Amino acid sequence: MKTLIKNGLLIDPANAVQAKLNLVLEDDHVLGVTTEEPEADTIIDAAGQVVSPGFIDIHMHEDFVTPQGTLEQNENNAIFGCMLRMGVTTVLGGECGVNRYNPIQYLDIVDRDGAPVNVALLVGHSWLREAVGHTDKYSHVTDDELQAMVPLCRQALDAGCFGISYGMRYVPGIDRREFVTTARTCVSDRRLIAAHVRDDAAGIFAAGREFLDVACELGLPAEVSHIGSMAAFGQMEEFLQMIDAYRLNGLDVTCDCYPYYAFSTAIGSTTYDDGWLQRYHCDYDVVQICEGTYQGRRCTKAMFEEVRRTHPEYLTVCYVMKEQEVDMALCNPGVMIGSDGILNHGQGHPRAAGAFPRVFSQFVRTGKLSLYEAVRKMTAMPAARMGISHKGNLAAGSDADVVIFNPHVIADGATFENPVLPGRGISHVLLGGQVAAKDCQVTQWHLGRSVRK
Repeated sequence: MKTLIKNGLLIDPANAVQAKLNLVLEDDHVLGVTTEEPEADTIIDAAGQVVSPGFIDIHMHEDFVTPQGTLEQNENNAIFGCMLRMGVTTVLGGECGVNRYNPIQYLDIVDRDGAPVNVALLVGHSWLREAVGHTDKYSHVTDDELQAMVPLCRQALDAGCFGISYGMRYVPGIDRREFVTTARTCVSDRRLIAAHVRDDAAGIFAAGREFLDVACELGLPAEVSHIGSMAAFGQMEEFLQMIDAYRLNGLDVTCDCYPYYAFSTAIGSTTYDDGWLQRYHCDYDVVQICEGTYQGRRCTKAMFEEVRRTHPEYLTVCYVMKEQEVDMALCNPGVMIGSDGILNHGQGHPRAAGAFPRVFSQFVRTGKLSLYEAVRKMTAMPAARMGISHKGNLAAGSDADVVIFNPHVIADGATFENPVLPGRGISHVLLGGQVAAKDCQVTQWHLGRSVRK
């Protein structure tokens, strides 16, 4: 089947294209671009709109697997559906050291049942720990446990996982021995290592060096996760300079960031261990509960301690990031867009449903970013980071994953009160050449497949 998308402004940064061109798709791949209007089975008129490669979310947290062994399919609860509605066609999950399920089996479920988006995974370091029976996040693994983690990691990499993610903040017990031993499994084929590093705010520099020095030692590509929530407390300029210095010394390093000024994490996480009030120079009322009896309320000391004790898994939003520092990060040419989206039963941070359109409404239309640069940070840049040449571009032969949006209208709709509300201004999202979402609503739920290294 041939599809013609005509009259749009085609933006394809991977091929340095920004021009009024028509895009021709055949079945599940791009046939080419042209100024002509060839005959087609389906014609989409994109006049006044941008035609772009489907967006790639380099950092998000995948849906749970249900007790029945399937992925979440409720559009108001499933993050994959939220991703598709905002123009994302491929995601990289398994971030911050966390897999929601055995990653090999997860990819197989995606291929068996389909998903709203194409799904790639990292092996979560925390999952490896749990898989060998080590559940104390504060303690070191034994030598025997560490030796058992290595083949598990290699199996997941051989099954197509793109590398390893570390949540060093969430697992303080990881030491250099454990980090180097597990990361070394990525060396033979230069897989990616990504990290939520061990500390933030004033501690970001030592934490960043801990991660990046090992990447240098092993010669591995590195991704520093969600740097807005790590260094947007007065450290961003110096931290970006530190990243640049590593890059100039030969390290293949990039970062990601989301366009919000509040972060989200579970109330029981180590982020809120003793000292957090002093680290962020704040009081308890910067924390908003996302779930349960106190949903939507700002914390008092008593409320915070109660929920942390009784429901440590509940998500929170913490309003402590500095706007100008997040903007500095997101506009840096070495930083791509990553939502860090996570939902627990439809509750969480609006970044899960709004991050990508928000970049256009809050950064492009305000003049902070060019339209072309925003699209680059969502397409060519993450595709290059993952090494997937068949996605993130519109060259002939590439996968027919396409998003069509009005650059003057596109905006997020999700709020901190209702984090799964769809946005506006995205007329079509095509996955493998088929319309998967229209006007920010999912029309086909199962077109996505696994993406394997």
